[in-house]
Amino acid sequence: MEKEIESIRAASKEVSRQFKTLIDANDLGSLKHLQLLILGRLQDSNAVLSHFNEYSENCFAEVSSDFSRNTRMLKSMKSDLDYIFQKLRSMKAKIMATYPDAFPDESTREVFLCLFPSMLYKDALPHINLFGALYKG
Repeated sequence: MEKEIESIRAASKEVSRQFKTLIDANDLGSLKHLQLLILGRLQDSNAVLSHFNEYSENCFAEVSSDFSRNTRMLKSMKSDLDYIFQKLRSMKAKIMATYPDAFPDESTREVFLCLFPSMLYKDALPHINLFGALYKG
């Protein structure tokens, strides 16, 4: 058993000695130098990324409360606008039902339909929002 271990050690020493003759010492030194250079660059990059993550976390902490508040305000505004457009739809329907011939000439009717486009549609009632774009409520 001991003889076998000695022969394995001798064989591994011989293989490593022969392998060393295949590689130039200068090439091995330059490889080591390049590896150290790459390691330094990776450590620098890691430090920069860690700093950026900390900065981003601080910025997010500052902005998240404003973002949450603005989100709640937009949801509230949307529900208010939905209610307003629902009331407008019912008012427009009552006007057209009560006064169907109130706009006899086509030009006046076109102006009315531009202001209240839901009169063109019975099922999908788009509406004009505050910015002049079509709103589907």
